Amino acid sequence: MNDTKTKLKVDEPRQIRLPGFVKDEEIGLGDVIKQITYAIGIKPCGGCERRASMLNRFMVFTR
Repeated sequence: MNDTKTKLKVDEPRQIRLPGFVKDEEIGLGDVIKQITYAIGIKPCGGCERRASMLNRFMVFTR
């Protein structure tokens, strides 16, 4: 049986345009989640930093 599955590229993050919501620079998904959790009072840990870094490589919001 020949398995020809398409593999997801993780080298470049997916870019999502959000005009009006994102300022001039790009912001990663991990940074967005980090800012929201900080704003509601959740303190970051070492695992949070690793997850934020991984999510930033996965998805980026642009203007």
